Amino acid sequence: MLKKILIGVFVLALLAAGAFYALTMPDRLAPEQIAAEGSGDAARGERMFWAGGCVSCHAPSKAKGEDRLKLAGGDPLKTQFGTFYAPNISPDPETGIGRWTLADFANALQRGVDPEGRHLYPAFPYTSYVRMKKQDVADLFAYLKTLPAVKAEAPENELAFPFNIRRAVGLWQLVFLGDGAPAVSLPDDASEAAHAGQYLAEGPGHCGECHTPRSFGGAGGLETAKWMAGAPSPEGEGRVPNITPSASGIGSWSAQDIAYFLESGFTPDFDSVGGSMVEVQENMAKLTDADRQAIAAYLKAIPPVDDAADTAE
Repeated sequence: MLKKILIGVFVLALLAAGAFYALTMPDRLAPEQIAAEGSGDAARGERMFWAGGCVSCHAPSKAKGEDRLKLAGGDPLKTQFGTFYAPNISPDPETGIGRWTLADFANALQRGVDPEGRHLYPAFPYTSYVRMKKQDVADLFAYLKTLPAVKAEAPENELAFPFNIRRAVGLWQLVFLGDGAPAVSLPDDASEAAHAGQYLAEGPGHCGECHTPRSFGGAGGLETAKWMAGAPSPEGEGRVPNITPSASGIGSWSAQDIAYFLESGFTPDFDSVGGSMVEVQENMAKLTDADRQAIAAYLKAIPPVDDAADTAE
């Protein structure tokens, strides 16, 4: 009898292992979802680079000037799950992405899978980048290849069990990665600028990754019912503010106020940007006035959410 029980347990364990393996297989983009190799335009890609905030995570700490374009990895991101280190995304062939193809890059950016088939942790905001147009991805890749190659190995992430089981990220992706659909529906009368801003803010700009609370105590996906309504800081201190057009958000700001803030860092009451938003604002200042106006129009058009509390805290 004991022998039969042990055999049964063994069979169940094998079945569970097989199911885990199958469910966590990398889900790569189909060929038609990737632009043609070599089709990227670096001049257009610079816009995606600043909109995407690549510098904020991948440039050296407190870098200024041309050093901001040396993307060997920046400050560690310390979270409740452990410490994440951004990888080297300079075109160095040994320690960076110099040998990557466009398909490699697109799958990392939009599927969270590296060329070796390893799942990338969602500290990298591929759940937003999945909304990017394939030509914008190709353009961004072309621009990255024009930047200085930096030979430097990024440190390994420092994560506790079970978050250090990288393969299990495949289960998270299965539930939360999404298909690239917009996070929220804009009103029927939303302007063309607001729709353009939706793409910039929800896609390359990945604003929701910080300004929207997550389910399951911060370990799950973004709660779209509270889109942009504020969230706990990923680094554990304070809150990221509500930026919906509500009374508890930025409802009193005009679209011009928002656009000016993104350009200058100054709020309507003459306060200045602070914290991690400093680098975000500096990136947004590199965009065109039309892009900043579009993001402002989008933020005025999204649903207002008065309750900014994260019920999962």
